[in-house]
Amino acid sequence: MAGDLLTFRSDSEQQTEQLAGQLAALLNQGITIALNGDLGAGKTHFSRSLCAALQADPNQINSPTFVLMQLYTDGSIPVAHFDTYRLADSDEFLAIGADEYLHDPEWICLVEWAERVSDVLPEDRLTITISHCGPEQRQFLIGASGIESATLLRQLKLRLS
Repeated sequence: MAGDLLTFRSDSEQQTEQLAGQLAALLNQGITIALNGDLGAGKTHFSRSLCAALQADPNQINSPTFVLMQLYTDGSIPVAHFDTYRLADSDEFLAIGADEYLHDPEWICLVEWAERVSDVLPEDRLTITISHCGPEQRQFLIGASGIESATLLRQLKLRLS
C-alpha cells in the first residue's frame, strides 16, 4: 500500500457498522475494496454493513466463502462480493468472472482475503486490513494505492474527524 493510511479502532459491531456507513456514503461506482484479516476478524461483517448502508437487503448479504461470489444489485450501487479463501490462485479468481466486475465502472467490488489475488486487482483500490484487538475490538488499517482511492481515503478521514 502506497500513500496515506487511516487507522480506526472499533470497540463494537455498531462502531464497525458506523465506519462502513461513513465509507458507503462516499462511494462512487467502480472502486475495489480489498479486505484482509485473519479468520473471524470481521471482513464479512464489514462487507454486510457496507452493503446494507448502500441499501442492499441485509438478509441477502452473506459470506461468499462457498459460492465464491455474491452479487447485490438491489442497493443504490451494485456490489460484487468475493471471497478468495478457497481459491488456489489468481487464475481461479479470474475464472469465476471476477475481472468482469473489477474493471467495470458500474460496480463496487469487495474482495475478502484479497492478499491471495492482489496481483490481479486494480492498481487503484482501497485496502482494509482488520485485526483483532479483543473480543469485540477491531483495528482497521485503511490504505489507498491510487488517485481515486486516495481521494476517497482523504474524504473518509474528514468524515471521521
